[in-house]
Amino acid sequence: MEPSPDTLFELLNALHSLNDKLRAATGKDLFASSNFTALKALRNLFHHETELLHHVKIIPSSNLPMIVTDLLVVCLVEKSLIDQAARGRQVRDPQIIMGALKWYGEIANIQPCILNCAVDVYETVEGLDLLPISDEFAAFKLSYDYEKAHGIAHYVAGDIMCHASDVAEVLAKIFQQPPNG
Repeated sequence: MEPSPDTLFELLNALHSLNDKLRAATGKDLFASSNFTALKALRNLFHHETELLHHVKIIPSSNLPMIVTDLLVVCLVEKSLIDQAARGRQVRDPQIIMGALKWYGEIANIQPCILNCAVDVYETVEGLDLLPISDEFAAFKLSYDYEKAHGIAHYVAGDIMCHASDVAEVLAKIFQQPPNG
């Protein structure tokens, strides 16, 4: 399945629901994760105030000109939208949200935050000795254990680099392009 604004919104809603269920079942929540906190603020903004569809660009990295990244996808959001989410009524510290994202000028790539949040969720669930049963959880555990055994970092940097160009300028141009252009 190709990522889209719909799949992003579904993921944000699922994280929100998971946190509610985790709190009800264990008394613990995911707010110790700055990645979760940032995604929760975006979820609240997209759920209560504005349409996600018109503000986010999800682009396969293979479609990016002159750019190198360790991610398969970049998910770009304008700073003005992140600022709006960081001012949400449930946000205690806007700097947590801003710091959890990968910034390139006025554009944030939220994809590293999404992937790193998955690690935070996994570590939280493992720390509570919960035993989720799903093929997806088993696959994540297998990957996590492999990384641990081989000294590979669980978190991604999500750096974007390009030769002889300013990454912020390139991403701003990409962000301004129409959806199929």
